Amino acid sequence: MRLEQLEYVRAVSEQGSLRRAGEHLHVSLPALSEAVTKLERELGVTLVDRHRSGTRINGTGRELLPRILEVLDAVDRLRAAARGESQFHRPTRVGSVYFGVTALVLPALRGHELDHEHTSVDLRQLRHGEVRDGLRDGSLDLGLVTLLPGDDVHPDLVATELFHGRPVAVLPADHPLAERATVTVDDLRQEVFVGARPGYLMHRVAHRVFGDSPPLKWHTADSADVCQQMVSSGIGVSLMPDFTSFDLREASTRLAFRPIEDEGTVIRMALLRRRGARPTKAAQDLHDLLVHHATRYVSEPA
Repeated sequence: MRLEQLEYVRAVSEQGSLRRAGEHLHVSLPALSEAVTKLERELGVTLVDRHRSGTRINGTGRELLPRILEVLDAVDRLRAAARGESQFHRPTRVGSVYFGVTALVLPALRGHELDHEHTSVDLRQLRHGEVRDGLRDGSLDLGLVTLLPGDDVHPDLVATELFHGRPVAVLPADHPLAERATVTVDDLRQEVFVGARPGYLMHRVAHRVFGDSPPLKWHTADSADVCQQMVSSGIGVSLMPDFTSFDLREASTRLAFRPIEDEGTVIRMALLRRRGARPTKAAQDLHDLLVHHATRYVSEPA
């Protein structure tokens, strides 16, 4: 039995098929199939069902998956120990989407409430899928993601919902719409819009807000901070969750944030951990601190 065989089974479960697992791992389909078949022979069970329509993990594979993840997790801990990493001086690895960084992680760290003698943070700004994958493969301790109604959390992960908000319009401070208390979706449709690329939460939010009638001119950028820079430069208008604008107001006088009339999209901020993982004391302390700081958005909404 080889570790990569266990990694392959995990990838088939995550990706939903043998083909997609091969694409994700950059392993040829024949090589991946042969490795899984050899593992099945060694274990004496069938882990995947093979059909003309594709190869997917079966019930036996799903039952054994937690054991497979335990083995892979133990290997991760062994490697960490070999590198001399301990719970006292290994950084707590946090993966977060942009809005989690600005709305929660940075304000929490600014509070200097952690035991900094034993706690340091390795903060990585990632996309949702990268946070999920990092938690599942053990390269992250904590993850912050934003979710829309209908989004599911992977069964290998445990989610704690921290707070929720709604999209607001982001405008140049001297824009005529900034003189109003609220704006409408139709108002925004008449403007040059600055949005995120496909794959980012705010790209999905924008399509929910505008529906089948998007703005006629739509710029895209790779990150929310670039979108904000474009807006503050007067290039166009944008959207972001209202809970992020709380911190940006303190840092920028060139942006204005206005509620959108009759817009009911809910954006949830969730803190993720791997199910069954044993957190270090530092990771648990940071988890508790983030939960504590999240209460300010419940009591003092942006």
